[in-house]
Amino acid sequence: MFKFEEICELIQLVGSTGISSIEIERSGSKLRIEGVPRPMVMEGTTVMASQPTVPVMAMSQQPGSAAVSPVAMSPDAVPAAQSGGGEELEDESLHFVTSPIVGTFYRAPNPDAEPYVKVGDFVEKGQVLCIVEAMKLMNEIESDLSGTIVKVYPENAQPVEFGERLFAIKPA
Repeated sequence: MFKFEEICELIQLVGSTGISSIEIERSGSKLRIEGVPRPMVMEGTTVMASQPTVPVMAMSQQPGSAAVSPVAMSPDAVPAAQSGGGEELEDESLHFVTSPIVGTFYRAPNPDAEPYVKVGDFVEKGQVLCIVEAMKLMNEIESDLSGTIVKVYPENAQPVEFGERLFAIKPA
């Protein structure tokens, strides 16, 4: 079986080097990571880049068995996971809540509901901030300290990576 860290390193390798694909078999487990071309806009027309830049992963336990559904990452997901998310808030007094898993970020319990929290809201330790859905499981992400929400990094229904920043909180 492959370790999570090994899979992450391989995904980053495929994404950063432009390798079209890589396939590894170890102890009956098979891992295949394919690059996905990044869309480019040229004079109002969307064109696919010639070099793959963001990987897609499929994994199976036994050769010939059904593979796990491919997981496609948004073009911004790899850099966001590495750098901690788009814009950086450099205030050293801030605390960052990061995603404990790879999944889809949801700000509210359902599409018609208000978000759990908004910028400027005061949150208590243990309060639910959002949901990260992974493999049809809704994982509530709780605040690990009391404070004020300063920034919400991902958009609603956006894919997030392990370790990617979700919220910036100014501790109370």
